[in-house]
Amino acid sequence: MLGNFLIGLREGLEAALIVSILIAYLVKSDRRHLLSRIWVGVGIAVVVSLAFGAALTFGPRGLTFEAQELIGGGLSILAVGFVTWMIFWMARAARGMSGALRHQIDAAADGARGSLVVVAVLAVGREGLETALFLWAATQAASRETGASSQPLLGAALGLAVAVVLGYLMYRGALKINLSRFFTWTGAFLIVVAAGVLAYGVHDLQEARFLPGLNTLAFDVSAAIPPTSWYGTLLKGVFNFSPATTVLELLAWLAYLIPTMAVFLTKVRQRRPQPQPVPETRVPATSGRTAA
Repeated sequence: MLGNFLIGLREGLEAALIVSILIAYLVKSDRRHLLSRIWVGVGIAVVVSLAFGAALTFGPRGLTFEAQELIGGGLSILAVGFVTWMIFWMARAARGMSGALRHQIDAAADGARGSLVVVAVLAVGREGLETALFLWAATQAASRETGASSQPLLGAALGLAVAVVLGYLMYRGALKINLSRFFTWTGAFLIVVAAGVLAYGVHDLQEARFLPGLNTLAFDVSAAIPPTSWYGTLLKGVFNFSPATTVLELLAWLAYLIPTMAVFLTKVRQRRPQPQPVPETRVPATSGRTAA
C-alpha cells in the first residue's frame, strides 16, 4: 500500500504542478478567460486515464489463463519501462518545466480555440496513463498473491488526494517543498518498487510458459514469511516481494535494480551544485621600510 501511495503521490504531484503552472501563468498574464479550456483538458485526461485503467482491468478476463498471464507480464514490463523513463525525465526536466509550459501556452493561446485543451490533455494525460498502467501492474501482483486488490487502489487514491492538496497549497503560496529532494527520494524508492514489478512480470511470463524456469527456485522463505501474514502482505504490497522467487525473477530484479539505481544516483550527484572556489586574497607587498 505504501508503494502505491507514493506512486499516486509522485504522479499526482507532477500533474498538480503542471496544472498549477498552467493556471498561474494564465492568471498572471491576464488571460483568465482561457482557464476553462485548461480544466476541460484536465477533465478529458482524467476520463481517458480511468478508461485505460478499466480496459486493463476488465479486458483480458475472457481470455485463457496463459493468455492473461502473457498480457499481464508484458504490460508489467512495459509499466516498468514507463516509470523508469518518468523518473529520469522528471529529474532532468523539473527545472525547465515551467518555462517550457509557458512557451506552449503562448503558442496555444495564439492558435486554434482547442489548442489549450490539447496542451492540458497531453501534459496531464501522460501522467495519468503512466499511473494507470503502473498501478494496474502493482494491483495485479498484490491481488494474485494476497487477494487484497483494494489496498493498492486505496493507497494510490490517498496519494493522489494528498497530491491535489499539496498542489493547491503550493499554488496559493502557503507551502514550499524542496521538489529536487522530493523527486530524488521518491525516484530512488520507485526504482525498488519497479524492480519488484519487473520480477513479477517475469513470473507471469513463466506461468504463461513464455519463459522457462518456473519450478527453478532461487529461494523459498514461505515458512519464515508466509504470504498471508501481515509482514508478508506488507512486503508484497510495498516491494512486490515473493517468498518463493525463481532464479529468473531474481536475476531480472538484480539486473534492473543495480544498474538503474547506480545511474540514478550518479545523475543526482551530478546535478548538485558544486561549491565555488573562494578567490585568493593577496596582501599587497610592502617595501620593508619603516617610517623614521
